[in-house]
Amino acid sequence: SKLIPRTHDDYIYSLRVSAEVCRLDHNSVYLAALPIAHNYPLSSPGVLGTLYAGGRVVLASGGSPDETFPLIEKERVTITGLVPPLALIWLDAAPARRDDLSSLQVLQVGGAKFSAEAARRVTSVFGCKLQQVYGMAEGLVNYTRLDDPEDTIVHTQGRPMSPFDEIKIVDKEGRELGPGQTGELLTRGPYTIRGYYKAEEHNAKAFTEDGFYRTGDLVKVNSSGYLIVEGRAKDQINRGGEKVAAEEVENHLLAHPAVLDAAVVSMPDQFLGERTCAYVIPRGAAPAQAELQSFLRERGLAAYKIPDRVEMVEAFPQTGVGKVSKKELRTAIAEKMSAAKNIT
Repeated sequence: SKLIPRTHDDYIYSLRVSAEVCRLDHNSVYLAALPIAHNYPLSSPGVLGTLYAGGRVVLASGGSPDETFPLIEKERVTITGLVPPLALIWLDAAPARRDDLSSLQVLQVGGAKFSAEAARRVTSVFGCKLQQVYGMAEGLVNYTRLDDPEDTIVHTQGRPMSPFDEIKIVDKEGRELGPGQTGELLTRGPYTIRGYYKAEEHNAKAFTEDGFYRTGDLVKVNSSGYLIVEGRAKDQINRGGEKVAAEEVENHLLAHPAVLDAAVVSMPDQFLGERTCAYVIPRGAAPAQAELQSFLRERGLAAYKIPDRVEMVEAFPQTGVGKVSKKELRTAIAEKMSAAKNIT
């Protein structure tokens, strides 16, 4: 575990600028549907940003539609923040319910990449603006702006909120890359930490000599300065030397009408080193593996990117803030394969 030291100054700066970008004021009503001890629902703009702007905060004890939809109607909620798995649940639940959600002006989705397939549905289902949020507990926060074109909101994870944020995209050798090229995101700025607490050895790896934080996120920047998140460096699967970006495959899977959610992880392989396993939560009757593989081929996905194995599950393991725990999924498939090998 690493301790992230945040000061009062950098936190107040972060929530103040967040409130400005998100256009909060005394009429704003923020629904905290996620645990508020986390950076995103606490200050992006979250509970603290809303209170700073003079607005009102509504606390929910859980994020399910059964609890949150009546709260939105009763308290006339104007803005809330979700992680992608919860956003998918809301999108599926809303058409079948009669709750009045007309007060909702902004639905934020962050914490992990939100697929374009799902992002396109937000405005038509909820009648509000989608705002994508991409940030980290170490500091940097990016937002799509409320007046951005639909294509920008659907296909990017926003741009830095502060004009003083600095970002670089670099390759494995640390060479800076240009627009449209995927590499690791480095950042420094007024509210990003300069080092983890009492962790000199780790800081030597996590920060460059000139103070840029190595995020470990693989991103690219478009010509307008907006970030497109491609995944975590460790989420990139090395299948016999061919690199497979999990996010890309997941986005294609989510386009299938029988797929509610998908998470692609690596699984060990004796010959290739790693193969791909797609965990799928079905919408209704579970599609066959062959059907999904054929669907991906028809969408033009390269043969080496098509999942070698598909596992149907009812739910994904989650981290404390509700993100999919890919670490647990990788462990689960490795153990399952090991057990099957021992049986044979």
